[in-house]
Parts: sequence; C-alpha cells; structure tokens
Amino acid sequence: MAAVAAAGSCPGSGPGPGAARTKKKQKRFVPQRVKLPRAADPLLAVLAWGVTHQITELSQVPLPVMLLPDDFKASSKIKVNNHLFNRENLPSHFKFKEYCPQVFRNLRERFGVDDQDYQELSSEDVADVHGLLARYHQYVVQCHGHTLLPRFLGMYRVSVDSEDTYLLVMRNLFSHRLPVHRKYDLKGSLVDREASDKEKGKELPTLKDVDFLNKNEKVFVEEEQQREFMDKLKRDVEFLVQQKLMDYSLLLGIHEVGRGEQEEEEELEEEEPGGGGDEGGLGGPYSTSPEGLGGLLNSYRPLGPGEFDPCVDVYALRGAEGAPRREVYFMGLIDVLTQYDARKKAAHAAKTVKHGAGAEISTVHPEQYAKRFLDFITNIFA
Repeated sequence: MAAVAAAGSCPGSGPGPGAARTKKKQKRFVPQRVKLPRAADPLLAVLAWGVTHQITELSQVPLPVMLLPDDFKASSKIKVNNHLFNRENLPSHFKFKEYCPQVFRNLRERFGVDDQDYQELSSEDVADVHGLLARYHQYVVQCHGHTLLPRFLGMYRVSVDSEDTYLLVMRNLFSHRLPVHRKYDLKGSLVDREASDKEKGKELPTLKDVDFLNKNEKVFVEEEQQREFMDKLKRDVEFLVQQKLMDYSLLLGIHEVGRGEQEEEEELEEEEPGGGGDEGGLGGPYSTSPEGLGGLLNSYRPLGPGEFDPCVDVYALRGAEGAPRREVYFMGLIDVLTQYDARKKAAHAAKTVKHGAGAEISTVHPEQYAKRFLDFITNIFA
C-alpha cells in the first residue's frame, strides 16, 4: 500500500481555486521490469517461494527438545490458486510440500547452515525413504556432522501444471569462489565408463577412474589430513554398507592455485581496461587508514589465492607444502541412495554369466563394492 500511495498524487497538494491552470503532460510511471526465476524455470520459482514460506512458518514453531518418530513421517503442504495475480513471478496454480520439516531443520543446524543462507539457494517406497532418513539423521548426530556424505538440507515435492517433481536439496560439494579445473568421479572400478550424454560437450568433463590412472594423478595433502580423511571415509562407507547402499562415488575436484590466480587477474583486466587505479576500493586510501572505515575493512582480510573458509567449503583440503603443484582438493561422496535390491541382484547375476565369475563388474554386493572402493581411494594419495 505504501508503494501505491507514493506513486499517486498527495491529497491537498493540487492548485488552489484561484491558481492559473497550465496544461501539463502527465508522465506515466512504468515500473522497471525485473527478470525473475519465473521466466527461466517455473519449478525453481515455486521452490524458492516454498522454501521461504516454509522457513517463515517454521520460525514460529519452537525447537523440539528431541525429535520423535512422528517427525520422520511428518509433512507440510500448501496449495496456491492465484487469479490474475503475480503471474510474472509464479505460476497461477501450484502445490508445494515439504517432507519432515523438523528433521531437516535439525540437520541444517548441525551442518551450520542458517535459515538466511538456505533461502539463498535451494518414486520410491515412502516408508523406505523415511526409514533411511531416520538412520541418516542418527548417523549425523553420532559423528557430530563430520562426514563426507552429502549434506541433505531439505526434501520437497513441487507440483506445477499437474506435474509432480521431487527435489532433494544438498550442500554444494565444490567452492563458490575457487573454480575447479579438473574433476573426477571415482568408484574404484577399472571398467572404462563412457561419459553420459549430459557430460558430452562440457568444457569441464567428469573424468573416471581409468583417466585418473592414465594421467598419473595424485592427491598431495599432509599425512595428518590424509589420515583424518580416510578415517571419515571408512566410517561413512561402513554406514552405507549397513544400509545396503552401493554405486556411490568419490567426487574429486581439483583447483590449480596458479591457474586460478591468473584467471582472476585476467578477469580484473577485462573489467577495468587500461588499469585506472583502485582509489576508493580496498587497495585505495581507505585501506591505509588506521581507524574508522579503513580499520574495519582491514580487520576482515580478503582471502588470497588458494585460500578458503573451512566453515563454508566444508569438503576442501589444502595441498601439502612442497607438493609438485599448488592445489586445493574438494572431495566428498555422491550418489549414495542406490539400494542393493532385487534389480541389482538380477543385474549382478546376468553380468556374472556374461563376463564370468572372476570379471570385475559394477553390480557387486555392498560389502564387495565397499572394499574395492576403499582400496582404490586409499591409493589416490601421494
């Protein structure tokens, strides 16, 4: 209402009875059109709206002392029918459902993701999903959130144009500021896996185990970092075996510090052709002031080449001092929800008949898969 009043004329501000009348062309106020997610993808627009709505609603609900079994079966849903309203931002008719709100609220708290950060994102048997979520939550509590598993933050169903889409939100494994220059999907399988259709034509393809070996790649980290990483990985894999889960991978992203520094310099040169100095910026007169704004800015030293905030880049490992290359590594488990069910057993039997009992095949038992996976990952370090 305030915006409408500001756009109109103020009562009593017009000319008096005796004032001369001059014909003046009235200017028509046209609000600036802002490109919103609706134009790109209605699904993402509804997701963003739903996450904000649910967080607002949940903020009115007290934190439970402890989660109860019913919290792992709970859900909250809303149906919206708009008529000629807000059509540029959202579809006229949609539904939004959040699964287990209190559980994911608790997980976000344990993973150090506050509500404001989360809003800036963002057909299996339901009983099986809820049961796995309960065990996943229990595991995260036991390991105090120190895990290489995906950090699941929310689960939703979005219905647009009578089509249901299920979404599982998780924290990004890679950094928001350090670009990844080489990327590997490591399963511990030496079978030459072809790139999927999604990967073909990408500037940065996802390479596989065979590529890692053929390129003589190694991960150079300090011995203590390697030990802590493998301890977490073994504990996580043991949990996945207990849940009869398989086909997971270690996603490895490598940031080359020197290359990243050079790319950043080239970007700055493109933004400021001819140099032009940096007065008024962090490198200008404010940065030398010992007090006032300058002192405040200097108290927050910007991150340098290859540096990262471990509270934000939770999957990052710094390269070892004296390593052949200056690198930062991002490593975490992905694709962890494949159950070893009847279909996998049938595929295993079929491939055994085709390739022989001694052949290396991907559809092995969870215990075999875990052993092969850990054996391979142990040897990726220098």
